[in-house]
Amino acid sequence: MKKHKYKQKILQKLKSPVAIFFAVLFGIILSIQQVLSQQPVVLNLLMTAPDAQPWKTGIVKDFEAKNPGIRINVIEGPNATNLLEDLYTSAFILGDSPYDIVNMDVIWTPKFAAGGWLEDLSDRITKEELAAFSPKDVEAGIIEGKLYKIPMRSDVGVLYYRQDLLQQAGFQPPETIADLLRISQALKKQGKINWGYLWQGRQYEGAVAMFAEVLEGFGGFWVNANTLEVGLDRPEALKAIAFLKQTIQEGISPPGVTTYIEEDTRRIFQSGQAAFLRSWPYVWPLANAKDSPIKGKIGIKSMVGIDPKSGAACLGGWGLGIAKSSKHPEEAWKAIKYFTSEEAQRRFILNAGFVPSRRALFTDPEIIAKYPHYPKLLEIVDKAVLRPPIAQYAQASDILQRYLSAALTNSMTPESAMKAAANETRRLLK
Repeated sequence: MKKHKYKQKILQKLKSPVAIFFAVLFGIILSIQQVLSQQPVVLNLLMTAPDAQPWKTGIVKDFEAKNPGIRINVIEGPNATNLLEDLYTSAFILGDSPYDIVNMDVIWTPKFAAGGWLEDLSDRITKEELAAFSPKDVEAGIIEGKLYKIPMRSDVGVLYYRQDLLQQAGFQPPETIADLLRISQALKKQGKINWGYLWQGRQYEGAVAMFAEVLEGFGGFWVNANTLEVGLDRPEALKAIAFLKQTIQEGISPPGVTTYIEEDTRRIFQSGQAAFLRSWPYVWPLANAKDSPIKGKIGIKSMVGIDPKSGAACLGGWGLGIAKSSKHPEEAWKAIKYFTSEEAQRRFILNAGFVPSRRALFTDPEIIAKYPHYPKLLEIVDKAVLRPPIAQYAQASDILQRYLSAALTNSMTPESAMKAAANETRRLLK
């Protein structure tokens, strides 16, 4: 009996340190879990370096103040958007992407969706909520009936014109390509300008956006996304190229226009040397700066076509999606909802000068007070044409860039260049 009691005491002494150890361990685990539960969720968002600062000091800061449990880590990428796309693509292909929110140029969405890299957002937003955005911007985010991108800011090709020169010479803004050529020739003959019409002709994506407008204006098409029919070798495409070549041959556009990008053309136009410029909305505040020679002298409209109804503007812009690999899709959606809300967009536009994606903001009194041309810009956005929303867009664009440049620089005849471009595009799509 005594032996049994002694054995029990020994066991109790042995158990006591073990029990204490496990109790302490359990307490530590609970403490760690409590600390971890109090740590904010961090969402990674990659964007170009120039865009990062307005985001960080504006809507990201506001969102974090309203949502202390979520932090947005804005990662500054390269300035060139094609390099930014490469970073996203590489991360997705490797299969362990660090990004949660995907900031997309309009032409990336088809590829990212086809790769299975984006969450389907269709069930997260109602049709009524989507109706508040520009229809073309929404359309650009829908691939095969599924929504992958919520419009953040719009962008669209714009035809700028010297309102003062046109009025002095008794001209109305052009309604057709024939008007554009006629006014350019007349103003040049009068010695009012050095050049009539400026456009981007270097072999790059900007030339493709420019050509998409001219092609639409002549009644042509590049790729029908529904049927995958290719229209680059049709008569309309050849007429579009003939028009661009005519502007050079007749001295309406500078001989070096086939090497120009946006900033080359903007500087010539802003210095007062040209009557018309095809570019993007970013030109407006620069051309109307205090030290600009053409401040208060310009108007805007959609690029003209062969008749008053056929003019078109190429859609640009950016939107937000959720990476399929994100471990925090709910928090990512909460951030996207805020960033694309009317409240956040209004502040973003007023501070950073971007074009809204919400229709109501184009006519918002506070915004119009700062940007009086926005109601006219809305008219242009409504006439926007999309570049083909196909998964192979990057390759199709590269094909068009090469052959369009060859046709414009006389390396190939337009007929042979466009025939080769069409055939190569057909092989790509098959």
